[in-house]
Amino acid sequence: EGLIEFYDSFKDMFEFFCKNTTIHGTIRLVCSDSNRMKTAFWTLLLLASFGMLYWQFALMFSQYWAYPVVLTMSMHSEPKMFPAITICNLDPYRFELVSEHLVQLDHMAEESIAFLYGIKTSASLFHVNEKNIHVKDLSSIGNASKSSFKLSQNFSLLRMPDHNHRSGKKHSSVGFRLCNATGGNCFYKTYSSGMGAILEWYRFHYMNIMSQLPVIINISDHEEQIEDMVYSCQYDGEPCRPSDYVHFHHPVFGSCYTFNSKGTDPFWTATKPGIPYGLSLILRAEQKDHIPLLSTVAGVKVMIHNHNQTPFLEHEGFDIRPGIATTIGIQQDEVNRLGGNYGKCTTDGSDVNVKLLYNNSYTLQACLHSCFQHIMVRKCGCGYYYYPLPPGAEYCDYNKQPAWGHCFYQLYNRLRNHHLNCFDQCPKPCRESVYKVSAGTAKWPSSKSQDWIRQALRHQNGYNSTSNRKDIAKVTIFYQQLNYQAVNESPLLSENLLLSSMGSQWSLWFGSSVLSVVEMFELLIDTLVLSLLFCYQRFRAKKT
Repeated sequence: EGLIEFYDSFKDMFEFFCKNTTIHGTIRLVCSDSNRMKTAFWTLLLLASFGMLYWQFALMFSQYWAYPVVLTMSMHSEPKMFPAITICNLDPYRFELVSEHLVQLDHMAEESIAFLYGIKTSASLFHVNEKNIHVKDLSSIGNASKSSFKLSQNFSLLRMPDHNHRSGKKHSSVGFRLCNATGGNCFYKTYSSGMGAILEWYRFHYMNIMSQLPVIINISDHEEQIEDMVYSCQYDGEPCRPSDYVHFHHPVFGSCYTFNSKGTDPFWTATKPGIPYGLSLILRAEQKDHIPLLSTVAGVKVMIHNHNQTPFLEHEGFDIRPGIATTIGIQQDEVNRLGGNYGKCTTDGSDVNVKLLYNNSYTLQACLHSCFQHIMVRKCGCGYYYYPLPPGAEYCDYNKQPAWGHCFYQLYNRLRNHHLNCFDQCPKPCRESVYKVSAGTAKWPSSKSQDWIRQALRHQNGYNSTSNRKDIAKVTIFYQQLNYQAVNESPLLSENLLLSSMGSQWSLWFGSSVLSVVEMFELLIDTLVLSLLFCYQRFRAKKT
């Protein structure tokens, strides 16, 4: 009795609660016992208030469990590292190991163009200034390759009529036929543009030819040095150093160099914005026509990206036109995602189910390419030549896997239409930097200055061209501002805001506080205890 307050009946307990609680309106239930209409009115009003309160609570919890986010933007100004810059000469090489097959492919392309359009291209169109790259200690592999590999004639380019029912006009599309391993389920890989069809057809054969090369080749030992591509390089007024770049070869975009790839050298710290403090390059943009149907663009490919990131040049970047000075201003944005219940993202890719085939840091494109390559190897029995190989796999070759093209194009269409689960398995990075660029161009060198500029380049860099501005280009990349915009995700309804909203609703409908909730719990406990006591008394009385 010293711990629990006893009542003679439930009515006494309820009257005590209504007269002493801090919940507004409850006293009206007992102060007018003689007026049943008022009692009924206030009873209905309190029940309606309870119903509205918990309806609002349900809406708030449903919104909270949807985990919505709100974007907040903030500006930061501080010295930062210059981004990684990748440049490619758009001039892929002919390796001596497969040069014979590439010549045969060029002749097939000439015959296809003549068949489709009646244009007879001279041999010089395809073989001007040929320079084969010889890989040492691979003569035995090369002989085996030349004797075993043969270009397939089963993928000829065809013109197919396509009747347009809307306009009533007849159009023709160009493409080539692909079939499965049994020769069935055929379809045509068609293009409305004959140029697009020829380029894709050429690239398809080119991948089969290049699959004859060993997977690991130290191409930098056999290619030109950076001085043959970059005539001048300065950053922040200082000449670039040999340690500032790394070299790699792209099968389509040719010889490539990445400046500041790691982002750890203090030399590349950006301390001031503006053109004089950026990266200035004078590049060779010569057209050697090594493989003209593989790379039809003249100039230089440039991509600005994050450090330790694989540059996917087929998806990003832009082309620099020869004979032009291009200034590129960059502005950095930083995106920070919450992850967890608020959205799917990964910090470093370690929690992603896809095994990355690239040695650099995690990116969405690296994950998608790795996912597609794993599916390609599993479904088609070989790997796509432009992506790295998983352990134990080999690149596709229609002499070994005749139906790999049929399998690849169907898988790639499914990937583009989001029918593969790669987009579900590959989340975005939780933190990434995005570079927005704006560019301007001008004629360079000018008619008045081109003579002395060419003489200076010839004297200093071995520049030996006599053309008029068509084989050099100038690129300047700089920070427009050192301040950057950070876009951060934050919860729209956090735990604190949820409790605050619940308290606001409770105060709105009952004008009470947290202590009022404790009073209601106390009423429930007293009701339970009093019920047990009454049951015990009745049991004792019956037993007596």
